[in-house]
Amino acid sequence: MNILITSGGTSEKIDQVRSITNHSTGQLGKMIAERFLDAGFPVTLVTSPTAVRPKKHPLLTTFLTANVAELQLVLKEQTTKHQVLIHAMAVSDYSPIYMTGFEAIKGASNLEQFLHCANQESKISSDDDYQVLFLKKNPKLISLVKIWNPEIRLIGFKLLVDVAQDQLLSVARASLEKNQAEIIVANDLRDIQDGKHRAYLISEQDVQVAETKAEIAQKIYNYIINKG
Repeated sequence: MNILITSGGTSEKIDQVRSITNHSTGQLGKMIAERFLDAGFPVTLVTSPTAVRPKKHPLLTTFLTANVAELQLVLKEQTTKHQVLIHAMAVSDYSPIYMTGFEAIKGASNLEQFLHCANQESKISSDDDYQVLFLKKNPKLISLVKIWNPEIRLIGFKLLVDVAQDQLLSVARASLEKNQAEIIVANDLRDIQDGKHRAYLISEQDVQVAETKAEIAQKIYNYIINKG
């Protein structure tokens, strides 16, 4: 059984020196990869250049992707070669398409036409007191996984911030059904701190609770092995 894991986070360029990103370290994905490697399973890890990752291992193959476009290309190819995908990477919901001074926007007669222009500067001027950044929505890659490989076993993740438990579980169950996943690991950011990482592993059958990253990795491993 070949295991495909994503970890870390994506980064989307604003210009040649700026980007928008997230704070995912890749630590959980690293621990999941190590758990499967320790058990003798071939693992392909798709992660970001700045994320932590396991030491070199004869059963480990690593791909580094910086942004959503690169990630999509790698996943589209690799999902066809694996039986399991554990999609733990924090993927940017939006990418920058244009950044300009506020005064330029005020003077634009047609905003849609204005946005057809692309940033040409290698570094956007810092002279303006205010800048306006336009973003476009990225594709939800988890929703494409079953199109690329209908047979792959999918473990997804859902992170929300400061919500009620029933709302977190409801959103996760919706993702479970929509994306045809076997498990959605649901987290609230407020429960990830000081070495703790409470998560709810939601399947069609039940809900399991984990309190640390190591416990999440172990529960995912147990599920894949026992249900395999």
